[in-house]
Amino acid sequence: MRFAAIADVHGNHLALEAVLADIRAQGISDIVNLGDMLSGPLDARRTVEILMTLDAVHVLGNHDRYLLDRPPEKMGSWDRPAYEALDAGQLDWLRTQPMTRVFRDQVFLCHATPENDEVYWLDTVHPDGTVALSPLDRIEQFAQGITQSLILCAHTHLARAVRFRDGRLVVNPGSVGSPGYRDVHPFPHVVEAGTPHARYAILELADGAWQVTFRHIAYDHEAMAALARRNNQPELANALATGWIK
Repeated sequence: MRFAAIADVHGNHLALEAVLADIRAQGISDIVNLGDMLSGPLDARRTVEILMTLDAVHVLGNHDRYLLDRPPEKMGSWDRPAYEALDAGQLDWLRTQPMTRVFRDQVFLCHATPENDEVYWLDTVHPDGTVALSPLDRIEQFAQGITQSLILCAHTHLARAVRFRDGRLVVNPGSVGSPGYRDVHPFPHVVEAGTPHARYAILELADGAWQVTFRHIAYDHEAMAALARRNNQPELANALATGWIK
């Protein structure tokens, strides 16, 4: 089995198009999408048009849920622009996607953790704002009850792979469309990928073991940074242009 995992597109259709072109160039036809597809001050409509025609397996992220479970006046600065760009049919398509699912019996898919779409699985935010790889005990605890040998998550936008002591592998493919962001939960912090590339992962089952290849894809990130600036999101513009918030 060989397939691609994408996540955290956040309305960046140019990054998505570049990633999909690279996936095709790798000879891969199966794709799973781990959510947070549309929210962001970029181009949610064009992004959802691409995703709706894509033969892929999707799960919802927390920002996808925000587009569905609250009125527009309660939405955040990344969600309301996306909501206003979408039509009823596109929102209905989003509603059909589950929070978690199993791909081909062997791969568990979720956005953040199986029980909470807002909790970092592989990383811990410390009170001083440092974001660091979590202890293995904590990482393994979130996987209780999951029997699949490969687990895919997203949410932090950081590409990571962690092998459990029982041999299972948990992978975050990184973010297709947002290489940096600022958050305040559970403590104020920033996440920065360090380069503006679009990121995804290739997963392959070979000789009974999962292997992961992380791909960093160049695209016209300056165009998306300019769009973020026009939409009054200077920190996102910096992240799109450089991979850093500042």
